[in-house]
Amino acid sequence: MGQDAFMESFSSTVGGFQCKIYLLLLAGACSGLKVTVPSHTVHGIRGQALYLPVHYGFHTVASDIQIIWLFERPHTMPKYLLGSVNKSVVPDLEYQHKFTMMPPNASLLINPLQFTDEGNYIVKVNIQGNGTLSASQKIQVTVDDPVTKPVVQTQPSSGAVEYVGNMTLTCLVEGGTRLVYQWLKNERPVHTSSTTSFSLQNNTLHIAPVTKEDIGNYSCLVKNPVSEMESDIIMPTIYYGPYGLRVNSDKGLKVGEVFTVDIGEAILFYCSADSYPPNTYSWIQRTDNTTYVIKHGPRLEVASEKVGQKTTDYMCCAYNNVTGRRDEAHFTVIITSVGLEKLAQKGKSLSPLASITGISLFLIISMCLLFLWKKYQPYKVIKQKLGGRPETEYRKAQTFSGHEDALDDFGIYEFVAFPDASGVPRVGFPSG
Repeated sequence: MGQDAFMESFSSTVGGFQCKIYLLLLAGACSGLKVTVPSHTVHGIRGQALYLPVHYGFHTVASDIQIIWLFERPHTMPKYLLGSVNKSVVPDLEYQHKFTMMPPNASLLINPLQFTDEGNYIVKVNIQGNGTLSASQKIQVTVDDPVTKPVVQTQPSSGAVEYVGNMTLTCLVEGGTRLVYQWLKNERPVHTSSTTSFSLQNNTLHIAPVTKEDIGNYSCLVKNPVSEMESDIIMPTIYYGPYGLRVNSDKGLKVGEVFTVDIGEAILFYCSADSYPPNTYSWIQRTDNTTYVIKHGPRLEVASEKVGQKTTDYMCCAYNNVTGRRDEAHFTVIITSVGLEKLAQKGKSLSPLASITGISLFLIISMCLLFLWKKYQPYKVIKQKLGGRPETEYRKAQTFSGHEDALDDFGIYEFVAFPDASGVPRVGFPSG
């Protein structure tokens, strides 16, 4: 009886104490005491231990330090978990093996953590000295199971034809709580578009209709507050094409859709187009308004010496047997003597240069000859030589050939007689 009365009295005292603490928390009484927590939201994993760190400080002399932990869920009154005065811990007998505190450290250890432990944890610190100082903090605790690796399923699994079929990708996860789904294409998030949509929980991706642009590496990323996992990459099968059909060759000159081939030369043509599955190719030749298939496959070899006419029309046809689409590429082959043409083109290309060079040389030589003629004229040379002759040479008899220039003969002549050695005088008469 005495023990029961004591427990009833203790219980009523603790209950009244809890109510007072709750009122103090609501009032927010604090003076000179500071309580801090690293985070007001802490995420825990079910079945593991969870540590709630708390720090407090004050600037006064304290005779007693009291720490109290309370637990509350939405729309309920706080529940007492454990408390301490100085280093003595007073736990609630219902939770004495679940919650641990080592005063004067106010941090709390919860082990093991269960879904029922999710809620708000309130810590209150009271300092007794020259009065009572109080401060508190609240921490929200969430409890989750970690995410298991997701798996992506594709429907239809056989693939879809572009512009005709639709495709659905579903992300499946066996374990985990509070899951958040995100779809990735080539490691980038997929967004809603005119052909792309998601389910309400985002775990399903729907593409309608599929196109070639939807081809890529898809994966599903699943997260929750305590973990995240990504699925393996998948590449949905989408049938498309043919696109970009073109014909190329290993030899010859190509201008537009015309190939010029040297006579006697064998040329290999390649036909290619973007398609899935790969196309089937057919080569068609047109002669005298008639067409016929000459070969199947992506390559065609044409021997120019075996072609009956110099100009021949061909066509490459590409067909996708899944999409049912086909495409055609027309081209013309001209057989000609490319070697002679190249030589003629070379001669034509050099003739203007040769003409310019010849004219330039002619002008240079002409200018040089003109310069020499002006500088070394014959009559100037004769005059210079006569002007430099000594006077004794004038005494010699002069003979005239009669072929001198008439302009040089015009003038007044004077004859002077000089005595010779025989002593006979010679008389000269003026010529008029």
